[in-house]
Amino acid sequence: MYFSALVPVTFTLLAAATVVPSRSDTSHGGIPIPITKRNSSHNGIVDISMLMMQNKRTIAKIRKGMKMYENNRGIGHTLAAGFNSPGKSYTGSVPLIDNQAQLWFGEIEVGTPPKTFQVVFDTCSSDLFLPSSKCRLNCKGHKHYDPSASSTSKDLRKDFTLGFGDGSTVNGTEYSDVVGIAGLTAYGQTLGAATRYSSGFNISNYEPDGLMGMGFQSISRFNASPVFQTLISQGAVESSVFGFKLDTSGSELYLGGVNNELFKGDFTWVSLTSEGYWQAFFNSVSVDEDTVVGNTTAIFDTGTTLILGDEGGISKLFARIPGARLAPHHGRGIYTIPCDFNTSISIDVGGKDIVISPASFNLGPLSDNTCLAGAAAEHALNEFWILGDVFLRNIYSAWDVGNVRIGFATLA
Repeated sequence: MYFSALVPVTFTLLAAATVVPSRSDTSHGGIPIPITKRNSSHNGIVDISMLMMQNKRTIAKIRKGMKMYENNRGIGHTLAAGFNSPGKSYTGSVPLIDNQAQLWFGEIEVGTPPKTFQVVFDTCSSDLFLPSSKCRLNCKGHKHYDPSASSTSKDLRKDFTLGFGDGSTVNGTEYSDVVGIAGLTAYGQTLGAATRYSSGFNISNYEPDGLMGMGFQSISRFNASPVFQTLISQGAVESSVFGFKLDTSGSELYLGGVNNELFKGDFTWVSLTSEGYWQAFFNSVSVDEDTVVGNTTAIFDTGTTLILGDEGGISKLFARIPGARLAPHHGRGIYTIPCDFNTSISIDVGGKDIVISPASFNLGPLSDNTCLAGAAAEHALNEFWILGDVFLRNIYSAWDVGNVRIGFATLA
């Protein structure tokens, strides 16, 4: 989902972790953007079907990104072998998003004169797309991007299809236009004007208008510079870093540095293992300070709710949690925990133990004294994990495009 002329770090390198002063090269005059999310529960009960669909969407978009990486770079992605065979369970339709999913979104402006849209900020994809004025399928209720109404739009004369799983797609035409975000402007930004949305984008299921990827160009379907990298190359931001705080209140995307008010202490930086996804090694997963999973690659993803891992590793995690149960009747790989869950879980990234709070790991009630756990086994994975909202809520994260690394600091 990201790009640029950065020197790629091969997968064979171990992720080097360093602790640096938190207010050194990342605290330039950045711009804060408030972000919000929708809840994953309905009438106080967790919507399991939504989470299962979101898990399938996550796997599908990563598979798609790996295909784009191979197309754009001419070599296979280093994590491609980390997928098991899709099997028959992936033949069904997978919408981009189901009802009430935890996706983080905020406002951008597109065109001249500018028109405001709401988009999901997704670190596990790289392209920007919006419903166009010619969209007649599943676009009602969304704001439409009309290239003919913008004096700065340019038809790139390229059709596109973005696939998020079998039968779930976005179709349209590529344009370039001016994109504004929090007072910053990206000129000549490639974006997709969708003429068809899949049913998962229906306004009743998907509140934002579109999606803005915040990854690297190497996995772009458009093979184009993502918005933030365009801001960097055009000198609109002083720093090649953006920061995320994800929480129940005060959540924020910060462009061009980090917000010093939202964290304390130093950042621990970890080099990415490849310039494709925001992927790096974690050293261990521990329960009550005892290691249950060792060194593993993880993709850090703001567009995923759960912590997803291979079946063996996740089984070891829950074997150490009192009262945890595999709950296949709710979905493959789903676990439940007691609603008074208070077990200490931590993930060591670069030597920094990041504690997963009970509040973030407990996703809410399913039945009397049974609650949904914030981690699940994904049978498609065998060599890497995906660390979503359940993990990211517990730290302030800094995403350094220029130095191909990700950093974590303690929340203020």
